[in-house]
Amino acid sequence: MSGMNLSQSPRIFGQIIHMLRISALLFLGYILLGCGVGQVHSDTSPFRHDRWNSLVEKHVSEDGWVNYEGFIADSLLLNSYLDLVETHHPNQKWSITEQKAYWINAYNAFTVRLIIRKYPTESIKDLGGSLYKINTPWDIRFIMIEGQDYDLNNIEHDILRKQWDDPRIHFAINCASVSCPKLLNHSFSSEVLNVQLDQAARDFINDPSRNTITTERAELSRIFKWFKGDFTREMELWEYINQFSVVQITADTKISFKEYDWNLNSQ
Repeated sequence: MSGMNLSQSPRIFGQIIHMLRISALLFLGYILLGCGVGQVHSDTSPFRHDRWNSLVEKHVSEDGWVNYEGFIADSLLLNSYLDLVETHHPNQKWSITEQKAYWINAYNAFTVRLIIRKYPTESIKDLGGSLYKINTPWDIRFIMIEGQDYDLNNIEHDILRKQWDDPRIHFAINCASVSCPKLLNHSFSSEVLNVQLDQAARDFINDPSRNTITTERAELSRIFKWFKGDFTREMELWEYINQFSVVQITADTKISFKEYDWNLNSQ
């Protein structure tokens, strides 16, 4: 080749080999990522969430306040429920409602496990760093389901939000904080899931501690700001609110957003 010093050929050849190795590793990473979270080849069948139901009935109040010390005392039952979750990954044999109920219950139960492992704590945010998608509590990969590891962000964003266009999911998952939608004192069930999700939306939107709504002003949870795109794919935000709100608002209603209280939702 013109312009190339032959004495430089080994160095240049070595650089080419190094670049090819990097390209191969990047391609392998792309292939592995292409498999996607939740693409486990499982042959399990759906199961009932009775164990989780008995736990939240016992340790969660009607208003969603959580007795974490009670969960610690019942950690054997919690672990036996999460053993079921960890050995029953949803697959194509499961209906959509069975899959949704599974992942919602899993998110809530694993959040409780995360808290009680570090309890007492004043806030879930104290359990991790502040770099989103890097080291927050929601990025801790402590969940293993049929050989695939997850963090809470995977379940919320890569599965529940990504696979199903259902904004009501935001009212069903609980982040162990005062301003979060309340943790229900019963499990989500595939048989009545849509009824439960509608009720969770009504409860959250009409809770004055989370949303203060009048016809003139609506001071909404920051969930509606952070995930506005989820609520406005097919309508305006005020129209989405009106589907569940007792007080109806209009396009002229002034909308603002409340500060988020990350204190632990403990009794």
